[in-house]
Amino acid sequence: MATLADVARRAGVSAATASRVINGSAKPVADELRGRVLRAVDELHYVPNAHAQLLARADRVAVGVIVHDVSDPYFAEITRGLQKVATEHGRLCIICNSYRDPDRELAYVDLLRAQQVAAIVLTGSGYHDQRFTRLLNAKLRAYEQTGGRVAAIGRHMHAGDSVLPGNEEGGYLAGAELFRLGHKRIGVVAGPKVLTTTTDRLTGLRRAAKEFGRTIGPRRVVYADFDRDSGAAAAATLLDSSPTLTAIAALNDAMAIGVLATLRERGLSVPGDISVIGFDDMPIARDVVPPLTTVHLGMPELGMRAMALALGKPARAPRTERLPATLVRRTSTGPPP
Repeated sequence: MATLADVARRAGVSAATASRVINGSAKPVADELRGRVLRAVDELHYVPNAHAQLLARADRVAVGVIVHDVSDPYFAEITRGLQKVATEHGRLCIICNSYRDPDRELAYVDLLRAQQVAAIVLTGSGYHDQRFTRLLNAKLRAYEQTGGRVAAIGRHMHAGDSVLPGNEEGGYLAGAELFRLGHKRIGVVAGPKVLTTTTDRLTGLRRAAKEFGRTIGPRRVVYADFDRDSGAAAAATLLDSSPTLTAIAALNDAMAIGVLATLRERGLSVPGDISVIGFDDMPIARDVVPPLTTVHLGMPELGMRAMALALGKPARAPRTERLPATLVRRTSTGPPP
């Protein structure tokens, strides 16, 4: 494999000159010398060392993205928006899956800092975990002191730029829709209890219940893992403990699809016997049977806004952008039987 020294010898220039051309240095190089270096690169099939390029360049070319699980449609859509803006800025995205493991997120911050990324974008929910929050903030502050930028999607305790989806607002819209239809016995399939996203969406549901003179007791809330299978299991638990439910609110669409599967297995029609509402409006929500009534969040826009904050001109004070939630009515909800 050809080395930088081989390229310099072939082009008849110094190694420093060859490095400036290959690594895109701002230092001027004569056109004739630049042409000789580029011809030597082509003739020798030279592949630059990415780490060496990073050290040689004044700017940072990569951005780090920490997601809970990019296979989750919610995070896949957000990542699509993040990558779109990063590509427009000529940046490479390094995607890190934490699988909702706080210690892994901390390790990724260290790794991305060592890679000298230009920015770190946190795309997952915050945690109700003081130890983790304290350690994360310390690591992010140290990273920012070296010139790095940080942006977060969702409610985190880090004092930096953030984009907040309308989670509490969306929970309210979902609850208000079911109560408006006349439902009184509503079960909830919630996400992991430790996540701030779950708390915010539940808070919105309970605000709607209070407004309509209703309550959602703890026995009618089952916590799951924001995926299809745990949603199906949670629905079974709800139906076994409260067989007279007339509606189930799932706090994301993946769990709502699991709820629909359990209802089919039990011979219950939707919405004839029981209504189902989801949250997020992921692309498949309109194609399930029946099409899913849900709360829409512009997931690609969340990613685009966060990356724009991370790569744009820095501000003197932390900025917060809010993305509203909207209700999308389809045919999985109706009046109670």
